[in-house]
Amino acid sequence: MTTPQVAPVEAPDSAEIPEADRPWVTIVWNDPVNLMSYVTWVFQKLFGYSREQAERLMLDVHHKGRAVVSSGARERMEYDASQLHGHGLWATVDKS
Repeated sequence: MTTPQVAPVEAPDSAEIPEADRPWVTIVWNDPVNLMSYVTWVFQKLFGYSREQAERLMLDVHHKGRAVVSSGARERMEYDASQLHGHGLWATVDKS
């Protein structure tokens, strides 16, 4: 019986990953309406973040004007943005 030949597999360099395979992200943008405590609560409720992580993301939104709150398949990111819109937050979906 002959042993099957196994060819070495090369992992693609991250620069070689096709654009279609890059994950999508949901971005929350700063707004003058929602309280910081409310934004923190929404992040905890929708994404299950700890209070500390939710506060870090909220502070990114507040100080930097935006924060990436989730990443993954396009359909899931559109769902996340829709959920955020339902809670009165301004969110968009983009390629990472």
